[in-house]
Amino acid sequence: MKSPQLACVVLMISMAAAVAAQRGRGGPPAPVLSPREGAPIDLTGYWVSVVTEDWRWRMATPPKGDYQSLPLNAEARRAADAWDLAKDEAEGNQCKPYGAGNIVRQPGRIHITWQDDTTLKLDFDAGTQTRVFHFGAASAPAGPRTWQGSSVAEWVRPSRNSVADLRVSDTAGTVPGGGGAGLRGAPPRNPDMFRGGSLKVQTTNLRDGYLRTNGVPYSENASLVEYFDVLPPHPNGDVWLIVSSTLEDPRYLNGPLSLSTHFKKEPDGSKFSPTPCKTDPPAVPRKSR
Repeated sequence: MKSPQLACVVLMISMAAAVAAQRGRGGPPAPVLSPREGAPIDLTGYWVSVVTEDWRWRMATPPKGDYQSLPLNAEARRAADAWDLAKDEAEGNQCKPYGAGNIVRQPGRIHITWQDDTTLKLDFDAGTQTRVFHFGAASAPAGPRTWQGSSVAEWVRPSRNSVADLRVSDTAGTVPGGGGAGLRGAPPRNPDMFRGGSLKVQTTNLRDGYLRTNGVPYSENASLVEYFDVLPPHPNGDVWLIVSSTLEDPRYLNGPLSLSTHFKKEPDGSKFSPTPCKTDPPAVPRKSR
């Protein structure tokens, strides 16, 4: 009689321990928050780009063949040297410089909102473009290649020992910003300088586009990894957003292209002014006398 009774007591104790473990020290299970509810930082609002580096390539159309500081291979240089603005316009390709590979570098404003609890939306006034970031392992819908591609997002919490790096492989937190010679433009990415956490976005399924408005190409095989970080408020009240990006393209680039782009928060959308995709004629190089 003792053996069945003992077995019954052991079973009851095991079941009670399992229930307690599931509840976490006897308390109720932690609520599951949506990406919107669990956001470690607030990216919503209107942001204006502050061009602190690469002025000559971002604020005007550079001359054809001006692709200094980019890790281009021979095929990419040939394509850039053959760029024809009139041909792009005739073929309806005015938005090639406004794809995901370059839209953040365009001077202008971004309006960031939540489309729903698992989808973040970025509206750019430059080129009247929209990017949609889907949270979740299988959330980016498949479909035709587009200028903005398919983007999967996740929140990344800062860690001294395990920082999500821009190269997705090595040198965590050491990729400098800026695209100019000397790697100018921003300090190394350091989680201690940001607030709360980062938004990490991985984008694929792109149409071929331009890295610069003068026809420097990236292909449909390109992939883009970005981190959106917010700095602590400045004493004067300014709030800054830093977008650190790495684009890899096995067809046109000899190595990753890492850039850092800066935005300042605006109080409202009074200056937000969407305009169609348009590329001004390239600047004419000065002739030496």
